[in-house]
Amino acid sequence: MSITKQQQDSKAANLFDKGNYLWMIIGLVVMALGFLLMAGGKSADPMVFNDAEIYSTRRITIAPIVIVLGLLIEIYAIMKNPKSE
Repeated sequence: MSITKQQQDSKAANLFDKGNYLWMIIGLVVMALGFLLMAGGKSADPMVFNDAEIYSTRRITIAPIVIVLGLLIEIYAIMKNPKSE
């Protein structure tokens, strides 16, 4: 069974399949969630510094972990081999 040049070209053009793109979208959503968790902390009075808002566990610990998790999902999506047909 020989593979024609056209079949080789079409396989090379499709580096990612639907599953790869789905994982990429999931990774982007997880990273966006991490950035949303990090947002906020604005004070009503700019002369008042509120440590509890700025240095909360959500902003300092949870949000960066969620962003790194999203980056790891992106790496998985890129490295995942598409299903061979």
